[in-house]
Amino acid sequence: MSNASDPHENDPFSQLDGLLTPPFSRRGFVMTSLMTGLTLATTSVEAQVIQTDAEGLEAGEVKIPTADGPMPGYRAMPEGAGPFPIVLVIEEIFGVHAYIKDICRRLAKVGYCAVAPELYARQGDLSTMTDAKLIIRDVISKTPDAQWIADLDAAASWAVSASRGDAARLGTMGWCRGGRAVWLYAAHRQDLKAGVAWYGPVGGDRTEIQPRTGMDVAAEIHAPILALYGGADTGIPVAAVEAARDKAKAAGKSVELVVYPDAPHGFHADYRPSYRPKEANDGWARALSFLKAHGVG
Repeated sequence: MSNASDPHENDPFSQLDGLLTPPFSRRGFVMTSLMTGLTLATTSVEAQVIQTDAEGLEAGEVKIPTADGPMPGYRAMPEGAGPFPIVLVIEEIFGVHAYIKDICRRLAKVGYCAVAPELYARQGDLSTMTDAKLIIRDVISKTPDAQWIADLDAAASWAVSASRGDAARLGTMGWCRGGRAVWLYAAHRQDLKAGVAWYGPVGGDRTEIQPRTGMDVAAEIHAPILALYGGADTGIPVAAVEAARDKAKAAGKSVELVVYPDAPHGFHADYRPSYRPKEANDGWARALSFLKAHGVG
């Protein structure tokens, strides 16, 4: 999906738009396969968990080639010749567990090649971690933005070369920390058609390996973003997201913000007490319509 005239087309770090802070080196994978079941780091509510079958799909764990070896991930797509529009599914902080896998199958059921790479596979084994605060401290904060951005690029390329994905119809969707990633990836990827950010923080601390926030890049996004947020989210002020939207708009960019007044953080996460079916279903319908309206469908 790179420009053939670009002399750096084979360099996965050449187009990271200021997010790369030298020295940046790859490291070995701690996780070499995905976890089974739901994350151990949060209380599940089994009665409400959505389970999407794989009938009519090709779905399962995959290995995605990267510069330093195979990265575990999950891929779901329709059976058939394709090519299929691609959605890069960006996980929460808890890893590619049953909820993220199910999201991939939901997307595949409506015609997408959905790929969820395990973006924290080098930093820690999320399948064994039970404390969200430790996950943030020991894994999330130690994962360079440039690393996961390059890994998403690798997943997009693999979707085209090995999964009958359509390079011309590329979108992304992310939840929580993955929602933050949607903002940053939209500022990186010039051929991205659309992004859907579910309650992703737009602020936060800047560090050497995570140098920019969603607010910082709001004026630089290459693709329109649908921003789905909860008005009762105690960690992400609506005013901050509105400011990011307004910054994007002032630069001629498009951010469609939808705020569900009574919804908390994680309102789409059907395995957690934060789940709000009405808001989750409305957001999902909006997300699918948004992708199609912007050429990912």
